[in-house]
Amino acid sequence: MRIIDEQYTKTPFYGVPRMTYVLQAMGYPIGHKRIERLMRIMGIQAIYPKRNLSRANAGHQRFPYLLKGLDINRPDQVWSTDICQATPRFTL
Repeated sequence: MRIIDEQYTKTPFYGVPRMTYVLQAMGYPIGHKRIERLMRIMGIQAIYPKRNLSRANAGHQRFPYLLKGLDINRPDQVWSTDICQATPRFTL
């Protein structure tokens, strides 16, 4: 645990796989499951940029919801489709 803490202090962005590789390179016969358990006990985890799914792209065009306030009360009153500009997968 001391060696993991020292390595984490030097490189806080190392996760379990890289920390396992570093300790194995130092000559310690240790597996990733043990490293994962010890890091969890110590309360440390890799520091890396997390996904930000709640923030919209500034250049993305926003479309209004055109059915807002419309009373839909019979079949086939409203139809919808999704049209996207697809790019070809294969080019010749």
